[in-house]
Amino acid sequence: MRVAELAAALGTTADTVRYYTRIGFLKPHKDRFNGYRDYDGEARQRLRFILSARDLGFSVEDIGQLLAEAGRGHSPCPHTRELIARRLVESERRLREMQALHDRMRTAALAWEALPDGEPDGHAICRLIEDFIPAPREEDTP
Repeated sequence: MRVAELAAALGTTADTVRYYTRIGFLKPHKDRFNGYRDYDGEARQRLRFILSARDLGFSVEDIGQLLAEAGRGHSPCPHTRELIARRLVESERRLREMQALHDRMRTAALAWEALPDGEPDGHAICRLIEDFIPAPREEDTP
């Protein structure tokens, strides 16, 4: 199957297939007559794995490690569990940070509703931002 066919079969783009081929995750066979890349069932299985791993938040580096383990005949499942536990902790931290940012933005938007616009005067660029005093962040409190 060609690049476009593989991409369509798995609901992704040809550029995605080419990227994973370029970094060595997919290894197509070259047609000796026309030079086209031909992807087999193994490539389709690997790409399905890669896309699922990306959907779960695994990095390209993580996926490379898992593919390498499988390529050596070892189960990547224990490493997968370890990685997902780390990614879960990271995503929970980022979620808290995003919620805190959202709260600061909402506070600022509400505070700025009744304030007049100002002109840059050499002392300030935008007083809305410069005069905004956010609530203390959790990481700022002892």
